[in-house]
Amino acid sequence: MYRPRERGGPPAPVNVGDIQDVKIECIQGFVVFVPGTNPGDEVKVRITAVRQRFATAEVVTE
Repeated sequence: MYRPRERGGPPAPVNVGDIQDVKIECIQGFVVFVPGTNPGDEVKVRITAVRQRFATAEVVTE
């Protein structure tokens, strides 16, 4: 289940607290900033904030 973006618009494809294996590019055209990574990296991330046009995440190690 996706949470709606702030101020309407289509829903963000991620939710705060989500943990996903990602390749650092984009998620359904939605920008997710992950500090400490480079394009092409494959990492597991936890979404920390979701805004109207972007989200932020942190790398998780399990």
